[in-house]
Amino acid sequence: MIKLKLHWQILIALLLAVIAGTLAGTGSELFGVTFYAVFDFIGTLFLNALKMLIVPLVVSSIIVGIAGIGSGGAFGKLGVKTLLYYMSTSLLAILVGLVIVNLVAPGMVDGEPAKQLIGLSENTADVVAKVEGKGVADLVEIFLRMVPTNIVAAAAEGQMLGLIFFSLLFGFFMTKIEEVYAESVYNFWQGTFQVMMRITDWVMQFAPIGVFGLVAKVVAGTGYSAFVPLAWFLLSVLAGLAVHFLLVLPLLLYFVGRVNPLRHYRAMAPALLTAFSTSSSAATLPLTMECVEKNAGVSNRTSSFVLPLGATVNMDGTALYECVAAMFIAQAYGIELGFVQQFTIVLMALVTSIGVAAIPSASLVAIAIILAAIGLPVEAIGLILAVDRVLDMCRTSVNVFSDSCGAVIIARLAGEDNVHGEPALQHTEKSG
Repeated sequence: MIKLKLHWQILIALLLAVIAGTLAGTGSELFGVTFYAVFDFIGTLFLNALKMLIVPLVVSSIIVGIAGIGSGGAFGKLGVKTLLYYMSTSLLAILVGLVIVNLVAPGMVDGEPAKQLIGLSENTADVVAKVEGKGVADLVEIFLRMVPTNIVAAAAEGQMLGLIFFSLLFGFFMTKIEEVYAESVYNFWQGTFQVMMRITDWVMQFAPIGVFGLVAKVVAGTGYSAFVPLAWFLLSVLAGLAVHFLLVLPLLLYFVGRVNPLRHYRAMAPALLTAFSTSSSAATLPLTMECVEKNAGVSNRTSSFVLPLGATVNMDGTALYECVAAMFIAQAYGIELGFVQQFTIVLMALVTSIGVAAIPSASLVAIAIILAAIGLPVEAIGLILAVDRVLDMCRTSVNVFSDSCGAVIIARLAGEDNVHGEPALQHTEKSG
């Protein structure tokens, strides 16, 4: 029996949802239950499953990732350079996304918020009450929330900023205790992380059914008008990813790494195609390492540290996507986000991109965290699920390319002269 890949299942579910939503509308019913209510039930159940994953997945992934960085003496000059590069490129990606989404405003149609068009049900006044009324002074509140008085209460109330900060501290100081205790604690969190990866993978197997329910509900309630703002959202994300992939990262390669960007594109082509087709930077990692070492000339010492770490914590494309998605949903509700809210989005996108597991569509969990942090309803994720798979393929390619650029740049900064088999763009005088 032929088993279709997940992205084909989602595409088929999307097409069936459009047909079912069109035929059913909001009034059709069977045995006294409307099809619209059935669509709503299926979509809500899937979203609840995603929300269920948030706390254990993010906490375990961050603790394991930070503990892995800090162990084995790896956190020296190489570790500092690597983290600085990853934080810098993720921040640049988020800022690119923020600029584009503010310029394009995909959540607005003909100058009006797209709330009604895309079937967002929560009362706009309630959402505005949660988001508005904040000034620059509220920046202090953001940093206060980073240190919760009760970590269990923070987890129960969805205060993810404090939970993430605690996880970072826990992972770091786990490497400072006696090895016999550290190993036991690390094994517990590594086991928890592996279990959460399996559960997340299992939940994502139901994504086609979830997409069917969510999209069918929107089409039944609003018709095809929902796809206009959705198309602009898709184009906004693709534009942001293209700018980062074709402009920002090549400039870093040229001016910081002193290597030819075109040569690096050719070197990484097999890994990029694999990343695009699998939507998983973790699955692509072996090929990424092979391309970086054999085609780009980076030493195994550098690539074996930089690339596995990058597959865990460096998610440029994902961070950009999270930022644009949160801004798109805010625009659709007609909410003008001020400096504080946009700063919160940037901060949360930067931090949560570290805690997103390197598996397909796990960034949906991170978007839920960001929406909750700025007071927007998580239900709005349902709409962007319709185009998530296509964008997942593109942003994973950007994630992998950024990892490879990091390996090359850090190798060059460490004095490796054989990167790309030449002294690249260094200006040396020829003798004779």
